[in-house]
Amino acid sequence: MNGASTLKMFGEYVPVRAEVADVPHFSAHADADQILDWLHGAEPPHTTYLVHDEESSADALRNRIDDELGWTAVVPRSGEGVLVR
Repeated sequence: MNGASTLKMFGEYVPVRAEVADVPHFSAHADADQILDWLHGAEPPHTTYLVHDEESSADALRNRIDDELGWTAVVPRSGEGVLVR
């Protein structure tokens, strides 16, 4: 947020090659209805990755995102890597 060009991860300095943005009014404790309300105002992404919560809960939210928004949503398996561009 402060414009740093590098950050330290796992003991190594890596370049910041992303735009960092603050998303106000979004709680890490939002329920599924609140998350869907927030997503309704967003531009549809190529893919939505759900990486928080128990697998069954994340899968239920994935289904709602697909059904209600028509977006591609994925719950990666534990330890699975994904390339985000």
